[in-house]
Amino acid sequence: MITSVLVANRGEIACRVFRTCRELGIRTVAVHSDPDAGALHVREADLAVRLPGATPAETYLRADLVVKAALDAGADAVHPGYGFLSENAGFARAVVDAGLVWIGPPPEAIEAMASKTRAKELMGIAPLAEVTEAELPVLVKAAAGGGGRGMRVVRERADLEGELAAARAEARSAFGDGSVFVEPYVEGGRHVEVQVLADAHGTVWVLGTRDCSLQRRHQKVIEEAPAPDLVRGVADAVREMAERACRATGYRGAGTVEFLVADGAGGPTAHFLEMNTRLQVEHPVTEAVFGIDLVALQLRVAEGEALDPEPPELRGHAVEARLYAEDPAAGFAPQTGTLHRLAVPDSVRLDTGYTDGDTIGVHYDAMLAKVVAHAPTRAAAVRALAGALERAEVHGPVTNRDLLVRSLRHPEFTAGRMDTGFYERHLAELTTPDEDPCAPLAAALAAAVQGHRFGGFRNLPSQPQVKRYRSEPAGTEHEVRYRHTRGGLEADGVRVVHAAPDRVVLEVGGVQRKFTVAAYGDRVYVNGLALTALPRFADPREQRAPGSLLAPMPGTVVRVAEGLAEGAAVTAGQPLIWLEAMKMEHRISAPAAGTLTALHAAVGRQVEVGALLAVVDVADPADVVQEGTPA
Repeated sequence: MITSVLVANRGEIACRVFRTCRELGIRTVAVHSDPDAGALHVREADLAVRLPGATPAETYLRADLVVKAALDAGADAVHPGYGFLSENAGFARAVVDAGLVWIGPPPEAIEAMASKTRAKELMGIAPLAEVTEAELPVLVKAAAGGGGRGMRVVRERADLEGELAAARAEARSAFGDGSVFVEPYVEGGRHVEVQVLADAHGTVWVLGTRDCSLQRRHQKVIEEAPAPDLVRGVADAVREMAERACRATGYRGAGTVEFLVADGAGGPTAHFLEMNTRLQVEHPVTEAVFGIDLVALQLRVAEGEALDPEPPELRGHAVEARLYAEDPAAGFAPQTGTLHRLAVPDSVRLDTGYTDGDTIGVHYDAMLAKVVAHAPTRAAAVRALAGALERAEVHGPVTNRDLLVRSLRHPEFTAGRMDTGFYERHLAELTTPDEDPCAPLAAALAAAVQGHRFGGFRNLPSQPQVKRYRSEPAGTEHEVRYRHTRGGLEADGVRVVHAAPDRVVLEVGGVQRKFTVAAYGDRVYVNGLALTALPRFADPREQRAPGSLLAPMPGTVVRVAEGLAEGAAVTAGQPLIWLEAMKMEHRISAPAAGTLTALHAAVGRQVEVGALLAVVDVADPADVVQEGTPA
């Protein structure tokens, strides 16, 4: 039997596997890079082994170091998690050759299916060998990984070479393999997948369907099980193809077969996309509706045990939302910093690799957590998840929490009519700021009580007080006024029912409203709205020239446009600089036509958010648009 498991991964999935191992009495071993030395998965493991370095290429993608760590720590099995080396047949073979148990499919099955190109060949589908105008749009895709990395939609033939280069670079950084291929891009389809689990005794469980259509940058955001309103013929077809793929490859362990369901002349049709030979990020929704623990079943299969002849019956509906440290209104730019507080209601499941006080860095994926709701019906599960996210305390870098809540409540989603183009159609409306005008006042009153309690309030009782706040990330500035009288705090048009440093109750129009307040230095969180306390007067030293290009996130400069130098003429929207942050490339473009008067970016340079990268002298400052988008 397995007695000790090393998880060749980090963050949320490592913590998830450790949880099951603890329940089964199995000792756990973590590996970690230098930035992850104090990470939650390291703190939760029984043993930990350092992988020297910071980048994935130096650490989590080093199969030799990971295998050595397992041997040094006395582990007898390795679980790959997802991403990194999880679909690397060479790594699986190295684990087995070292005398360790590989908790995953046989290397031969990984070779057959984990490479997207070989998987399509096995399923009788050939990638495009040549791209003409007639084939557009097409999708450039990494052959050796998933998660949206190394993927680019190409709509213009002239853009193909540049997007191929960007996809190769991103795939190499994320998976250690820069191989990519090109396939037709089907617009307006639903992303539907099938969870499978197979043992070494000929049993294959086909564990229903999932819908993962809500995606940004080809990476899933909201997933659910079962996929709603699938035509029976399509549902039967995807389940049959998934089982056929398992039996054709001698598959063993957990895997997912993915499809794009699109309308055709004869009705909806399922197009095979790929098979992921690993546990998926969204596996909790399948666990919820079948009442199983997929990690425990992976361990059971790896130990050679047989599955029951049939899987459990499906019960109810489950929905999962991925909480990312990113700004959806700014091209989903990753965010970094201290996560002061992360808490959700007990009614939902929280899978996370972070806890209060942890630092979110630049080297790895921006996902903070997964939040999962399970209920008897889809409508009940969706409502429960939206409500839990709305009440969640997420204090730290900007996140997509508000986008998730609005997406779950959007009529297209609640009716089950979503497709992969959902965010292309609705992102603008879903990211329009909707700020509570009373929140800044609540923040000011809480601060006033705190200051008065500790002797910081020195103004005359009748003196009106003015506080200024900027909402984050929208940047809206608010000015609020209040008075500290002998009877307590007062504000025009509002009755102050209660004011404490962490809780304020205001009566507006006869209705009492409650606000929870948490302050961390100049940053204040009021019922989920992030506010930055501003000085009374703006600092003129913070002003920047209109054509300044600032780093939208911390990262590393990985490319500078060929021939770019001071004095060069640039056109509006011309890509100038590429940053890599959290395993994604982000393009910085010229904000307007003009002349480059300063260039501070250099390949390999690490920059902090707000760092000045370059300056473009523009003819008309009104034309300037600061841009930072995924490459």
